[in-house]
Amino acid sequence: MVHTGADDGTREDDVARPIWHGAINFGLVTVPVDMFGATEDHTISFRQFERGTSDRIRYKRVNERTGEEVAYSDIVKGAEIGGGEYVIIEPEELDEIAPGRSRTIDISSFVGLDEIDPIHFQKTYWLAPSKEEYGKAYGLLLQAMRKTNRAGIATFVMRGKEYLTAVRAGDDDLLILTTMLFAEDIRDPAKELKSLPEITPARGKELDMAVSLIDSMVEDWNPSDYHDTYTQRVEQLIEDKKEGREVVAGEEPSTPTKVVDLFDALSKSVESRKKRRSSAPEQEQDLSSLSKADLDKMARELDVKGRSKMTRDELEKAVSAAARPSKAS
Repeated sequence: MVHTGADDGTREDDVARPIWHGAINFGLVTVPVDMFGATEDHTISFRQFERGTSDRIRYKRVNERTGEEVAYSDIVKGAEIGGGEYVIIEPEELDEIAPGRSRTIDISSFVGLDEIDPIHFQKTYWLAPSKEEYGKAYGLLLQAMRKTNRAGIATFVMRGKEYLTAVRAGDDDLLILTTMLFAEDIRDPAKELKSLPEITPARGKELDMAVSLIDSMVEDWNPSDYHDTYTQRVEQLIEDKKEGREVVAGEEPSTPTKVVDLFDALSKSVESRKKRRSSAPEQEQDLSSLSKADLDKMARELDVKGRSKMTRDELEKAVSAAARPSKAS
């Protein structure tokens, strides 16, 4: 079913606007900065409808006693204190208990990035000097952090919440701020899981084969090789339904490997990777004469990442590179 109708609002062109203004403090140095979002969610956004109709489902902020809609500006926060009683908190009261905390990023120490467990990382932002005159102090901090490969651990308040952050030098001559979870935000798996897995010692030949498989799959990290294929499939589903085409179901996931077949599965996996490498000389043919479809098939067989987004010339280069024997092999 395809529903049509006017949108409920206008969408302006995306323009980079600061989402926070403040300053970085380290030692006695203060650098005014603006914060910009460094990431975005490209997940397809769906509207809600009542099944069998074209009627939209909407949510409203209503007074549960009167049933009347309430303006956002008239809504305040309430903290429950027990027995159905609440303490009402005004926005300015939150600012008054920690004046300035929402305007400063206070670096308290510097640590090596590899010391931080990735489980702490949340969301990433860019920090830029708020005015050109602050560029020298900003650049000094950035270059010093890059030279030492250290991250500044800092706290700041944004939208009524305190964040623990890591500030580091990025590759684009920008400071990068990543919000992090506090230690008390991370659950203890021993308390959350019914039972922790019992790890039995791996047999020597199985462990060696697993290590061989990992070694055969080693590649340089290139984030542009990876794409959200699920969203691509959702987009295709929408397009197929729009055009009235038959929806093609995806492949079922692999079944769990049985314990008795573990070594055999590992052996076949390693052998498959070796065959791809050993057949490379045969594949070094004149790729310029092949069509994009042929190149795409070869890229799929060579497990080339990001092939769906490549042009024909990019596919030719990627297939040629993937077909060359690895130094590690």
